[in-house]
Parts: sequence; C-alpha cells; structure tokens
Amino acid sequence: MKELLYLKDDQLKDLIEKLFISYRETFSDSKHILHKYSIGLAHQKVIHLLSMYDGISITGLMKKLKITKQSLNRVLKDLIKLELIIFKKDDQDSIIKHIFLNESGKKIFDEIFKIQKKRIYNALLNSSSEEVLNFDNVLKKIING
Repeated sequence: MKELLYLKDDQLKDLIEKLFISYRETFSDSKHILHKYSIGLAHQKVIHLLSMYDGISITGLMKKLKITKQSLNRVLKDLIKLELIIFKKDDQDSIIKHIFLNESGKKIFDEIFKIQKKRIYNALLNSSSEEVLNFDNVLKKIING
C-alpha cells in the first residue's frame, strides 16, 4: 500500500478515466430501454433514486441530485405525463410532497436495473471478496471527498 502514497498525476488521470468510462458504460447499457420509453439519463437518475428512497420529498430529491427545482420539475413533468410517478402530501405538513414510483415506474426501473446489474455482477463475480470490499470502501471515500 506504500506505493499509493506516490501516485503520479498520470496514474490519477488514468483512474479518473476508468471511473468515467465505467460510469459511461454502465449507463449506456440502458440506452435502448430509455429510448423505448422516450426518456433520458436525467429521468433514469430520478427513477433510480425513487427506487432507493421511496417517498422522498422534492427537496430531498433535489439535494440528492444536486440540481435546481426548475431542472427537477422538467423531469418530474415528463414522468407524470408518462404516468410513472405519484405524489402524496405529507401527513404533518401539506406543503411537502413525497414522490413514489407507481407500478409502471417500478417496471421501468426493474428493466434498467436488470441490464445494469449484469455488468456490475460480472465484475464483482470475477473479483475476490477483498477486492470487492476494498473497492466499495474506496468508492465511499471518493463520494465523501
């Protein structure tokens, strides 16, 4: 592990490129599904987060995506039009709306997840337990800065 202390810029650039390409490939796997439903990557991100955080508030979703309310509203309008999401008012505060995938939204998420899962599953299957745990820990550290 000592050699990691001496990573050169070229090695870091290479790692950043691998992160970019792995992201690109993982999300391009679902392109034909997105095209089938006439939605894009922004819609996929929202659908993914709604599957992870069932009933998240609009504010919570904006924070997770790090986007403006205007940008989120454009995507939500499309998902409403396609009848993929539903809203429920908060029991304590009627101003707060919670967003849920309906059955159609869950079906699209499942289609996307199934195809993305293949790539990730194969990579993990071809890795040792130690590699998987280390990779997960490194990703968490990248995410948390």
